[in-house]
Amino acid sequence: MMKIKSFLMMMVAAVALVMGVSSCSSDDDNEPEVAVATQVAGSYTGNEVVMVMGDESSNDTKTYQFVKASDTSLNLTVPEMGMGGMTIPALPVKNIPLTKNGNTISGKLDNYTGTVTNAQGAEKAFTISNLTILFSDKTAVVTFSLKYGTMPMAMETTFTGTKKD
Repeated sequence: MMKIKSFLMMMVAAVALVMGVSSCSSDDDNEPEVAVATQVAGSYTGNEVVMVMGDESSNDTKTYQFVKASDTSLNLTVPEMGMGGMTIPALPVKNIPLTKNGNTISGKLDNYTGTVTNAQGAEKAFTISNLTILFSDKTAVVTFSLKYGTMPMAMETTFTGTKKD
């Protein structure tokens, strides 16, 4: 009888040891997910195409900057475009809300209005509308419509870039 009790106690101890060791391996599963803004913040370099009234106005290599504003939103800096007296300075777009669906993170902003100072020192108003951003792996695709100053027509812009490491 004593041998059976001793054997059972050893079995219970062995089962407890196995259960304790195996439960420790799942600690990594409980790590919190990195905030969506942190996952995509950074510099992306690629091709920017600007269309004005259906005609290609520019097709250049640019770098777009995305900075974390909160865990779920980004600030975007659209780089300067144009040349000479027709240069539009870099444009800030703030607090773009982000959502995540699977491996894709997206941002959408219907309308953003701001002002910038151009190279001549004049303050110019701008409006960016229909802004859409899609992040997948290390790629960002940005589309928006831009009205700058008193320009009567909008500039339709598409940017596709890859994140720098």
